[in-house]
Amino acid sequence: MSARTAHRCCCLRSSVIVFGILGGWLAAAATLAAQSEKPASKPNFVIIVADDMGFSDAGCYGGEIETPNLDRLANNGLRYTQMYSTGRCWPSRACLLTGYYAQQVRMDPPRGRLPEWARVLPHYLKPLGYRSYHSGKWHLHGAPKRIGDAGFDRSYSVEDHDRFFGPRRHLLDDQPLPAVEPGTDFYVTRAIADYAIDFLKQHTAEHGGQPFFLYLAFTAPHFPLHAPQADIDKYRRRYEVGWDVIRQQRWERMRQMGIINCRLPPPDTDVVPSWNLPAAELTKRIGPGEAAQAVAWEKLTRQQQEFQAVKMAIHAAMVDAMDRQIGRVLEQLRAMRAEDNTVIMFVSDNGASAEQIIRGDGHDPAAPPGSASTFLCLGPGWSTASNAPFRLHKHWVHEGGIASPFIVSWPAGLRQRGSLRHTPAHFIDLLPTVLELAGVEPPEKGNAHNPPPLPGRSLVPSFEQDVVIRREYLYWHHMTHRAIRVDNWKLVSAGRKGSYGDWELYDLAADRAETVDLAQKHPDVVKRLADLWQKCEDQFRSQAGTVAP
Repeated sequence: MSARTAHRCCCLRSSVIVFGILGGWLAAAATLAAQSEKPASKPNFVIIVADDMGFSDAGCYGGEIETPNLDRLANNGLRYTQMYSTGRCWPSRACLLTGYYAQQVRMDPPRGRLPEWARVLPHYLKPLGYRSYHSGKWHLHGAPKRIGDAGFDRSYSVEDHDRFFGPRRHLLDDQPLPAVEPGTDFYVTRAIADYAIDFLKQHTAEHGGQPFFLYLAFTAPHFPLHAPQADIDKYRRRYEVGWDVIRQQRWERMRQMGIINCRLPPPDTDVVPSWNLPAAELTKRIGPGEAAQAVAWEKLTRQQQEFQAVKMAIHAAMVDAMDRQIGRVLEQLRAMRAEDNTVIMFVSDNGASAEQIIRGDGHDPAAPPGSASTFLCLGPGWSTASNAPFRLHKHWVHEGGIASPFIVSWPAGLRQRGSLRHTPAHFIDLLPTVLELAGVEPPEKGNAHNPPPLPGRSLVPSFEQDVVIRREYLYWHHMTHRAIRVDNWKLVSAGRKGSYGDWELYDLAADRAETVDLAQKHPDVVKRLADLWQKCEDQFRSQAGTVAP
C-alpha cells in the first residue's frame, strides 16, 4: 500500500535573509558579523514525536543505534539535555498540542473532551495564514483533529497501536481507510512519512505562498516490536554483549558529549509495571528466552541472552527505520526549498517502556521475532539501558520516565550550531515557543471563554545562548506518580497520593540520576515542595472542571 498522491510541486518557497546596513562598508561588515540571521517570512514548523524512545537511543544522545538524520539535525541545531515529557503517551501529546499541563485539559486521566476554553496549536496559527497537517499517532482521548475543531487541514491518523504491518484502524481526514491485509509491504512508520510527504507536496502545489505546520507523530518504537527483517538483521549481533555493557557504553559517551555529568546508578531490578504479565506467564506464552526483570546480564541463561539480544535488535531496527523516514521528510523540505526557514523540533513522548503484555493478534512463538504474528515488548532490562543513565521507565516520573531528547533545527534562525542547552524545559514550552516565532500573542479570550494563562515558557531566548529559562516550578502527576521541580530541587514519589512520607528529594544539579534521597536531611524543603505540588494539583483540576482521581 502507498500513500503517495498525484500532486506535484508547482511552487517553491524561499527564505530571504534581510540585514540592516548601517553606513558604509566597515559598519556593514561589523553588523553582518555580529547579527544573527533573521528570516524575512514567518517560519514553517515541523514537530516530530517518537513513541517510547529512550533518552539515549539516538546516536546524538550517546546511543549506538544509527540515526544519521537526527544526528544531522543535532549537528546543525541544538540539543537540550533537560527536556521533560509527562512520562506517558497521551498526556505528553496533550501538553505539546495545547500548551497546558494534561491535568488542566482533562487529559490525565482522560475525562472526555477538552475544556471549552482550550485550543490546539493550529488554532493559534490559522489566523496568520498557516496550513496545518497531522500524520501518525493522535491519542488525545476525545480531542478533535479537523477544521473547526483542532484546525488541522489534512490528517492521517493511526488509531491501531498494536499492528505495524496491518493496522485495522487508520483514517484519512477523519474517514476510515480499509484495514491493511497482512502480507503486503505496508509498514506504519513508512506510511506515516508517506502521508506527510503527500501533504507537503499538496501544500506546495496549492498553497505555496503560505507557511505550514506539520505534526509528525510516529508510533515507533512503541510495542509490539515489529520491524522489517532486513532492518533487524542489521543489528542482529550488536546486542549480544548485553544490556549492562550497552548501558555503560552509553553513559560514557554521554559524559564525553557533555550531555550528563551524573553517576550511573544500579538498575532497579525489582520495579516493573503492575500490569505486566507474571514471569511464569511470560515463559509460557513467549518462551524460555523471556526475562521479567532487569537482572544482571550474566545471570541470564544462554537462551535468554540470545532472545533478549534479538529483542533489542528489533527495537533498534524500529528507531533506525523511523530515522530513515524522517530523512525522507527532510528531503521533501529541501525539494520545496523550505528547509532553511523551517523550525524542526524532535522529542520522545516518554522514556522507554518496561511493559510486558500481549495484545493485538497475540503472539506466535514459532514466528520470526519482529514479524506480524509476534507481540514482543522491550521489557525492563533493555528499557533500563535505553533510558541510561536515568532510573525507571515509561509511566514513572523519575528521570528515566520523563527525560526526553529534544533537538531543534532552524538553519535560517540558529547561529550556534551543534551546541548543547542545559536549561530545564517541558513539553508545555513547545507551544509558546512556536507562538513567539510565528508572532502570535495568545488571546485573552478563547472560544468565548477566559483560558488560564499558559504555564509554559518560550525557549526562544535559549536559541541564541545557553541561558536558564526562569519559572516557578515544573509539575508532574501520572497515576500514583507525582513530582515537582523547583530550580534544582526535585520532589518525586511513586507511592499513593496524599502523604509526605513517601516523597523522595533529589538535588538534580549534583545527582540527576536520583541516587541520594535527601528527604530526611531537608524536611523543610520536602514540606514546601509538597505543599506547592498540592496547590498545583488542586488548581489544575479546578481549571479543567474535574476532581482529583
